[in-house]
Amino acid sequence: MLSWALTFLIIAIIAAVLGFGGIAGTAAGIAKILFVVFLVLFIISFVMGRRPRV
Repeated sequence: MLSWALTFLIIAIIAAVLGFGGIAGTAAGIAKILFVVFLVLFIISFVMGRRPRV
């Protein structure tokens, strides 16, 4: 998930440098959404992994 977010971030940076504002904005938005999803899943897996086993 994090690799996809980084991929879209790189696409956004390249598109912004080349002057494609709409594509850059869309790719940056997708990267933000994927990063938030990654953080939520990471926190959930971290909390669930620390539970004592019964």
